[in-house]
Amino acid sequence: MKYLLLAGQRAGIASELEFDPYRVLGLTKSASQAEVKKVYKRLVREWHPDKNNDPGAEDMFIKITKSYEILGNVERRANYDRYGQMEENKQGQHQQGFNRHFHNSFYFDESFFNFPRSGRDFSDSKYLLDHAGFNSKVLPDSFKRPYLIKITSEWCFACVHIEPVWREAVQELEPLGVGIGIVDIGYERRLANQLGVHRTPSILGVVNGRVTVFHYSVVREHLRQFVEDLLPQRLVEKVTDKNYVSFLGSWHVENNPSVLLFDQVPAVPLLYKLTAFAFKDYVRFGYVDQGLTETSRLLHQFNINSYAPTMLLFKENTEQPADIIQAKGMKRQIMEEFVSNNKYLCVPRLVNQHLFDELCPIKQFHRRRKYCVLLITGEEPGFVPGNQAFLTFASSNTKDVLRFTYVYQRQQQPLCQALLHNQVVILERRSPGGKAVYRSVIGGWNGSDDDKTRLHEQLELLQRDPSYLSYDATLPELNNELSPMFLIQWINAAYDYFLQIYDDLLFSNWREMMPILSLIFSALFILFGTVIIQAFSDSGEEKPPQKPKPKNPPKTEDSPGRANTSSRPPKKDFVEVTELTNITYISNLVKLRPGHINVVLVLTDASKNALLRNVFLCHTHSVSTLHFSFLNADKHSQWMPSLLESCPTAARGDEYSSPFSGRPRDFTGHVLALNGHKKYFCLFRPVFTGDTDTGGESSSSSSSSFDEGSRRKSRSRCDNGHRSWPDGTN
Repeated sequence: MKYLLLAGQRAGIASELEFDPYRVLGLTKSASQAEVKKVYKRLVREWHPDKNNDPGAEDMFIKITKSYEILGNVERRANYDRYGQMEENKQGQHQQGFNRHFHNSFYFDESFFNFPRSGRDFSDSKYLLDHAGFNSKVLPDSFKRPYLIKITSEWCFACVHIEPVWREAVQELEPLGVGIGIVDIGYERRLANQLGVHRTPSILGVVNGRVTVFHYSVVREHLRQFVEDLLPQRLVEKVTDKNYVSFLGSWHVENNPSVLLFDQVPAVPLLYKLTAFAFKDYVRFGYVDQGLTETSRLLHQFNINSYAPTMLLFKENTEQPADIIQAKGMKRQIMEEFVSNNKYLCVPRLVNQHLFDELCPIKQFHRRRKYCVLLITGEEPGFVPGNQAFLTFASSNTKDVLRFTYVYQRQQQPLCQALLHNQVVILERRSPGGKAVYRSVIGGWNGSDDDKTRLHEQLELLQRDPSYLSYDATLPELNNELSPMFLIQWINAAYDYFLQIYDDLLFSNWREMMPILSLIFSALFILFGTVIIQAFSDSGEEKPPQKPKPKNPPKTEDSPGRANTSSRPPKKDFVEVTELTNITYISNLVKLRPGHINVVLVLTDASKNALLRNVFLCHTHSVSTLHFSFLNADKHSQWMPSLLESCPTAARGDEYSSPFSGRPRDFTGHVLALNGHKKYFCLFRPVFTGDTDTGGESSSSSSSSFDEGSRRKSRSRCDNGHRSWPDGTN
C-alpha cells in the first residue's frame, strides 16, 4: 500500500511538471501580453466544448484556461517564470522541499484535506478578479448592483470549511442580481492592499464604490442579510391607502415613473430591492403588503389578484397604470425587462445632460434617426394648460423616431438662448460637441387645436424630408438640476468616513483602520501645533512697547545712567539723555564719530526736572547723528567758564559769564552743540519769557525757550577754529 501511494504521488508530480502553459498556448517566453491575449481568444473559440466535438476538447479547454490564468496576469507570469510550477510559488524552493519530504514521510497528498489538484475548482475561475478588472468592471457596476467578494488563497485550511456555505450563498444570490467575485490574495497583493484585507478567509461587500467587511459567522442567512444591509435604507417605500395618492402624484417633482409591487409577504423581497437599486435613478419603487387592512382600498381600486405577485407601473396618469405584469414565479430578467421598457415618462423633463443624451441620442446611422420635440415652458400655473395639451398630443403620437420632452426656461437658460427662445422646437443632434439642426413650430404653442394641427403637419413633413430641419445651432451642456449642494455632499462623505471608523472600532480591525487613524491624528497634530505657535506669536506681538523715560525722573541725582556710546544710535521714538561726567566725558564728547553732535544742556539741581521735561523729553523724533546730555553746573561749576574763557568770541557779549559784569555766573538753560571730531561748538542762550512752571516743580525753576533772534545770535557765536577742550569736567 505504501508503494502504491508513493507511486501515485510521483505520477501526479510528474504530470504537473509536464504542464507548461507556454507550450499549451504555443508561445515563447518572450511573447508580449497582447500576443498572449490574442492567442488565448483564438484557442478558446477553437477548443470550446460546445463548438468542438473532439473527445479531448474539454480537457484542452481547461488547460488553455489555466494557462491563460497564469500567463494573462503579469504577477502570476513572473512567479511562474521565476519558480516554475504554481503550487511551488507560494512556498518558495525551501518550502517545496519541506512539503515533498512531509508528503513522502506520511504518505498522503492534498486530497487528504479536500484540496483539488488544480488549487481551485474550474467553476470558480469565472469569478476570479484582478486589480484591473476590479477597477474597470466591479467598481462602476457596484452603482447598479451589490457585489459579494471572497478573499481566499491556496493552502488556506479555514477556506475549506466555509466553501459549502459560500457555494449555497452564490447559488441563491447570483440569480437575484448580486455580483460575485473571488480574489486570490496570494496572486493579487495589489488588489488586496486596495481592499484593505490581509487575512483569509474574508468576505467583502461592494456597493456604490464603498467596500464593507463581513464580520459575522459565515452562514447563508447572515450573508443574505449582509447583502440586504448594503443597500440604501429608503430604497423602497411602503405604500398604503393613506399615502398612495401622494406617492403616485410625485412624478411631476421626481420626473420619474412609479412602480408598485403587490405581494402577500410582510417584508420587501430582496429581488425587488435589487431591482429598485438597479433602476434607482429612473423609477420610484413602492411596496404594498396585501395582508394589511390598510391596503384594501388600493387592492380594490386596481383589481389586484392576491394569488400572485403583481407589478403596476404608473406614468403621468395616476388613475390607470401604463403597464402591468403578474407572475407567480417573478424572475429577475422579467422584472428588469418590465422596468427597462418603461423607465421614462411619456413627456419627461430634461434635468441634466445625461438624461438628454439618453432621450435624444446623437445621430449615428441614417436609419436610426431620433428626433426630439422640445417644449420650452415655465413652472407657473399659467403654463399648465399648454403643458397638459402637449402631453395629450405626445400620448397620441407614439413613434420610435420621436421623443417628446420639455424644459423649464428658468432652469435651462443657456439652452433656450441657443434655440432663440422658440416655444416648440424639433431638433436632431449631430455631434458630441453640441452641433444640432432644428426647426421651430410656427405660431408657438398654446395648446389649441390649431397648434396641434401645425405641429402634426410639420412632423409629417419631417418624415418625408429629413432636410426640413434647416437651422443650425450649438447646444450647450444642460444644467444639472438634481445635483446636491456642496454641503450635502460633504455631509454624506463625512457620514461614510465616520461609519467606517465606527465599524473598524467595533470589530477591532486596527490594521485596516490605521490609515484613517493616521490621517486624523496628523490633522489634530497640525491643528494644535498651529494654535500653539499662533498663541506664542500673539503673546510676543501683544507685549506692550517700552515706555519712554518718565517726565519726572527720580530725585536721586547719582542714579547711574547708561553711557551713550558713539557707536549706538538712540532708540526709535525715545530720546536717551545721559549726564556729562568725568566717566562719560571721553565717550560722549571727545571720541564722537565724524558727523555726530552732542547737544549738552546746562542745568542745576533746582532746575533739573523742569528743564529736562521741557527741553529734551518733548522731542520724541530723534536723529541718529544727535546725542543728548546734560551738565550739572552745581557739580561741575568750573567747566563752563573754562570753556568760554578758551573761546573769546563765544564769551563776547555774555554779561552773565563776564568776570567784570559783577553778576554771578549762572549758565542754567544754556545749550551747547559740541562737535567732538572737528572740536567746535555752538552756544544757545536762554531767553526768559515770563512764564513760570506750575507743574509741581520748585518755584525757583524757570521755563526756558529759544526764539529765532537768539538762535541767530548764537550761531554767530560758533567757534570753528578752536581745537582745544577743557580736560574733563571738574
